[in-house]
Amino acid sequence: MEVDAGMTRWVEAGLAELARGGIDAVRVEVLAVRLGVTKGGFYRRFKDRRALLDALLQTWVRGRVAAIDEQTQLGNDSAGDRLKWLIRLYSERVSAQGIAIELAIRQWARSDPAAAAAAAKVDAARLKRVGELYRQLGLGVQEAEARAVLFYAFIFGQSLIFLGLTPRRRASLLSQCADALTHYLDKA
Repeated sequence: MEVDAGMTRWVEAGLAELARGGIDAVRVEVLAVRLGVTKGGFYRRFKDRRALLDALLQTWVRGRVAAIDEQTQLGNDSAGDRLKWLIRLYSERVSAQGIAIELAIRQWARSDPAAAAAAAKVDAARLKRVGELYRQLGLGVQEAEARAVLFYAFIFGQSLIFLGLTPRRRASLLSQCADALTHYLDKA
């Protein structure tokens, strides 16, 4: 299903509700109230709630894959510089709503095959792109893949575990972790 302009408002409202309360909070009645429209407006655009949920997943996948494609191909910087830039980007610009959506989709994926497939598609794209950067640095396929997994786990884990630290301690830990993930880059 292709998301058209009329569906976009519903999808955006659905993603916001997903971030606020998880998949159970994404209900047609709630979205209609938030948008100030009737439920009939929903059914002119979507067959049913499942169609909306599929549109949410499609939109999320498309956005996350496009983001990692763009972020790993920016400019003429070296692969090592792009990895360091990604660490700064994901550690300095943490989007509370983005993280909430990511967590909600991953929770939803535990019980819904379509959500699980969407999360797997995003993970594969992220790991592929970061792995490509490590391969550009001369690492073999297996080591680049392992580094990509560590990189990805760090990027998303740090957004969850460093929240209670002082800004100075958080910056110090982020810097130390970034060095550990990229320490060999100067040798490559």
